Amino acid sequence: MTDIPSIDVLLPHDAPMIFIDRAIKVEDESIHCQVTISEQNLFFDKETQSIPAYVGIEFMAQSIAAWSGYHAHQKGKEAPIGFLLGSRRYQAQCDEFSVGQTLDIFAEQLMEDNGMAVFTANIKCAGEPLAQCQLNVYVPTQEKLQEMKTRSQS
Repeated sequence: MTDIPSIDVLLPHDAPMIFIDRAIKVEDESIHCQVTISEQNLFFDKETQSIPAYVGIEFMAQSIAAWSGYHAHQKGKEAPIGFLLGSRRYQAQCDEFSVGQTLDIFAEQLMEDNGMAVFTANIKCAGEPLAQCQLNVYVPTQEKLQEMKTRSQS
């Protein structure tokens, strides 16, 4: 895919809450994104010059959101709001991601039903596995989202 929009178009977030840098490749059921670890990340620790490895879950979740945003963009729609319901079996082979590292984030949809989906995701650096897990997400319809907003205001 050559005409992938910038990540700020694909995600329903504003800076500084955008944690990934770009989408590299998007397919029907998968995405490949990248992030280069830098001081601009909200979780960056200046003392250790790194980001804790647990932030990898958010890198994966935002990659899934970018996948969803890309497919919405292809239909002329805005990136939808989605919810990370949980992660399973997050395993990291490191304690932190170091400044200057470029991480490749891969996510693939395993199943989807009525807005609920399960993805498998992993993070690599220079081809070496650093983290992996399964993520459960929910993208409500506009009507359901409005209903949720109305209920929360009651």
